[in-house]
Amino acid sequence: MDDETSDVAASFATKQLGDAFDVVAPDGSEIRLLVGTAGCSMAHGTLTPGRVSLAIMHRTVEEVWYVTAGQGQVWRKQGDREAVVDVAAGSALTIPIGAHFQFRTAGSAPLCFVMCTMPPWPGAHEAVRVADYWPVDGVEPKGEAPRSSPARALLPGAKPH
Repeated sequence: MDDETSDVAASFATKQLGDAFDVVAPDGSEIRLLVGTAGCSMAHGTLTPGRVSLAIMHRTVEEVWYVTAGQGQVWRKQGDREAVVDVAAGSALTIPIGAHFQFRTAGSAPLCFVMCTMPPWPGAHEAVRVADYWPVDGVEPKGEAPRSSPARALLPGAKPH
């Protein structure tokens, strides 16, 4: 195999969604890492029934989400624009750089979604805690999350700030 062939082969990635989650995201959702490229990372997120995520914003990345199962609501705010949307399997949405967002489940099933993050997710330092739209039990709704909270969880390879 020559160098050109091995470079192309090295860019192929395939991964099966695992049963166990890999990490807890800064918003508190369970993340199963999938595949990525130099320009994008893909992951599967799950928010268990009855849960409300922490409200955050991203410093330098944008995301596209596709809901695969469950029902819920997503709040997004950027500048003067603010919206709450109902989501269910088949819904797709965007989260622009700097937008505040929070999501919650509705019903007895988990809310599951696939997200593409561009550029690839750099680590938990990317997420900034913002004021919650919906109350989150046991979490201070304003300011930075305590060091022991899920908002401080690190994705593999991430460096704390």
